[in-house]
Amino acid sequence: MIDATPKRLALAVALLAGGCAALEPKLPAADAGIPAQLPVAAAERAVDAEAGEVADIGWRGFFRDPVLQDLIGQALEHNRDLRVAVLNVERARAQYRIRRADRLPSVDATAQMRRGGGDAVPVSEDFSAGFGLAAFELDLFGRVRNLSEAGRQRYFAQVENRQAAQISLVAEVATAYLGLSANRELQQLAERTLRSREQALELDRKRHQAGAISALELAQAETQVESARAEAARIAGVTAQAGNALDLLVGKPVSAGLTAAALDDGATGLLPLPAELPSSVLLRRPDIRAAENTLRAANADIGAARAAFFPSITLTGATETASPELSGLFDAGTRGWSFVPKLNLPIFQGGRLLANLSLSKVDRDIALAGYERAIQAGFRDVADALALTGTLARQRQAQEALVAAAERADTLAAARYRAGRDSQLARLDAERTLFAARQGLVAVRLAEQGNRIALYRVLGGGWKE
Repeated sequence: MIDATPKRLALAVALLAGGCAALEPKLPAADAGIPAQLPVAAAERAVDAEAGEVADIGWRGFFRDPVLQDLIGQALEHNRDLRVAVLNVERARAQYRIRRADRLPSVDATAQMRRGGGDAVPVSEDFSAGFGLAAFELDLFGRVRNLSEAGRQRYFAQVENRQAAQISLVAEVATAYLGLSANRELQQLAERTLRSREQALELDRKRHQAGAISALELAQAETQVESARAEAARIAGVTAQAGNALDLLVGKPVSAGLTAAALDDGATGLLPLPAELPSSVLLRRPDIRAAENTLRAANADIGAARAAFFPSITLTGATETASPELSGLFDAGTRGWSFVPKLNLPIFQGGRLLANLSLSKVDRDIALAGYERAIQAGFRDVADALALTGTLARQRQAQEALVAAAERADTLAAARYRAGRDSQLARLDAERTLFAARQGLVAVRLAEQGNRIALYRVLGGGWKE
């Protein structure tokens, strides 16, 4: 095997002659393989009459319900997950400041008294004071600078992660709030249906006593009442769970006594999307920017690993004054100094430096793949939300028409049953159809609002606040 040491020495001399060298490689370009345009259809651009872009507004401009705005504000203040994200930013900032401090010399001042003696040794005292430069590395090849840059990029990544956590929290609070609103609306519907069926049952009992209906028809009416009672109890339990979920997100109990707006009262205000939305808007998402910062940090680590192959020079210096008496510590003739430059040339490291360089390159490639994966996932999230925007609007219109038709059918079935023209089974079937249609309408409205929130989140909205 050919010894590479002379080549390294020659390169080191050349770099020394040229001053500081930059060994960090060029940042590789990401190739996510996604279309240049996001799939925005005409039906998906007419959500609101206002102008602007989703990613350019804060959550207070997007969520119009004042109760929801207050809940989001409380969650941003009290949510423990977001608090952890904020603390991670502070931790990364401290780590970066430690790395940045390595680029500056450290000067220490010392003062010392030594007192000693023994059985046959007289007691003696020595006093000394001084200050010095402690092992400052001349960053000839950018090793310290690259390590500092890597720390800075990781700090930026934590800042973006914190922003992504905030946007996710805002979306989760809004989703939980709307879910609680939907469950309470379903609970009111179930209780209203239960009261209606109980009133109908009382009439059927009187009709049964009068011989107008059979015992079978009366039993069928009782079955419908108990079915409605069971459904009301089930929805009450789900509503309580939704309230607990909202309390956890906000960080303190808020759901008790909370008056939530109806799903069709404009809780969200998604602005219209432009006719052509380039995929480059995904680069504004905090999670994608965090992945980019991680890639830059890994690339800087390669520069530090390359610099480790070359000589390093550290400077240590000190000036000191010493005296056997404290009063004479700073007298003439007590001062001394030292200057110790040290050259370190790696010759044989057992493959450690090569392995460290290979590890840095693999980490950079992993970060690049993660960056591309984040872009692809972001494109899919936005495409999924856009695909549902138009279909959910049409589904809601169809469900509203279904509810209107079911209400007419229920009214006619009740009138025909009272006139004796239809059986009890036909009336009960119309009631079940109407109840299911109304439940479906609440579910579609919730899905439509939830998809608006999802589109706002996946486009990285809310970073202005």
